[in-house]
Amino acid sequence: MRLQRYLAGCGIASRRNAEKLVESGCVEVNGVVAKLGDTVDPEKDVVTCDGKPVHPEAPVYVILNKPKDTVTSARDTHGRKTVIDCVEGVSARVFPVGRLDADVEGALLLTNDGDLAFRLMHPKYQVEKVYLATVTGEFTREALARIEEGVPLEDGPTATAKARIVNKRQGTTLLRLTLHEGRKREVKRMCAALGHPVRELQRVSIAGITAKGLRPGEWRYLTPHEVATLRRVAGL
Repeated sequence: MRLQRYLAGCGIASRRNAEKLVESGCVEVNGVVAKLGDTVDPEKDVVTCDGKPVHPEAPVYVILNKPKDTVTSARDTHGRKTVIDCVEGVSARVFPVGRLDADVEGALLLTNDGDLAFRLMHPKYQVEKVYLATVTGEFTREALARIEEGVPLEDGPTATAKARIVNKRQGTTLLRLTLHEGRKREVKRMCAALGHPVRELQRVSIAGITAKGLRPGEWRYLTPHEVATLRRVAGL
């Protein structure tokens, strides 16, 4: 088994971030610093990360209503509050699926299922993410059409998306946006490119799973039906 896949299956990180851990030199196999491309035999090899043994864990799935001023990271070198601090009491070591900016709140999945996390973040699987964005100015139907067609950005045009105006008040517009791409800071960049900077942003759902009923900072385990939905969406 490839080392990064084994690490992901042990709940250390997503497969992508597991590759970064290997590159950083903190992962060892049988006492030897590992490198990308290494494989392991889970029955025989001893794998450590930061000197601590790594073992497979039972899969755990959590939805967090991420509060503002919280970093979507397992660790923060500046001592800021992280989403891991919010899920104290979870029965296993988990990591966030994707990323929300510190000032963004709403639905965030955390898990130790590396294969599922990898697929949920991969553009190939077109996982639906719904946002509510309060933007500056009066959004027009023409601007909505541009979002639905794709907005040119410095790293290429965005994929087609769904957009509708929820309401307009006091020089702002509340938008409901449904995206499938998951590009970094996509909603903020897209709206800014159209001349309507985002003032507030909330993720309502991911793959249809919401944080409804949870106050900011609260979490719950996913139901078996929700886990099955995620696995179906991810093609597992």
